[in-house]
Formats: sequence, C-alpha cells, structure tokens
Amino acid sequence: QVEQDFVNRLQVKDKSMIWNTDLIETLEMRNLLTCAAQTAKSAASRQESRGSHAREDFPDRDDGKWMKHSLTWQQKEGDEVGVGYREVVMNTLDEAEYFAHSMAQVGAEKAI
Repeated sequence: QVEQDFVNRLQVKDKSMIWNTDLIETLEMRNLLTCAAQTAKSAASRQESRGSHAREDFPDRDDGKWMKHSLTWQQKEGDEVGVGYREVVMNTLDEAEYFAHSMAQVGAEKAI
C-alpha cells in the first residue's frame, strides 16, 4: 500500500531547479522506503534473534545456521526484494596486527 501511494499519489509541486527541498525530501523518502523494504524482508527471512533484530518466535541466536551476511536487492523501486547470503570472514587480513586485550590489560594501559 505504501509503495503504491508513493508511486500513484506523491507529487513534487515545487518545480524550481535551485534549492528544491520538495524534490530532495521526495528522493530521500524513496531511499528510506527502499531501505525499509529490504531491511524488513531480510529480518523476516532470518529465523533467529540477533542484535536489534529480536524475534519472539525465534528468541535465540543461531550462529551455526545464521553466521552470515544478508544481501538484498531489487531490480527497480517497488519490485520484490531478493535475499541472498555471504559467509562471514572470521580472520583479519593481517593476523600480526590483531591482538586481544582483556579488560584488566586495558585498565593497566590507561593507568600508565
């Protein structure tokens, strides 16, 4: 319904080419609707709770099945949202530059 209203009812009344806030706000709304549709489809497809995407029907995090990036796309605005996945790379590009600190070590370094 929202997508249909955007296409059929929304109009830019300001036709000026200089500082056209009506046009800018319309383009921003288009972008927000696209982001919202893709975020909602991705979250609904993920059958777990992770971070801010908490689901009552899947309350637990499932790293075994869902430790992957969600990728979404649309051919054009308003089209069906496609969802794909890409595995998470769990190591850094340069392992020599990576080292973990415990909270005790971090506190001791700040005291110095």
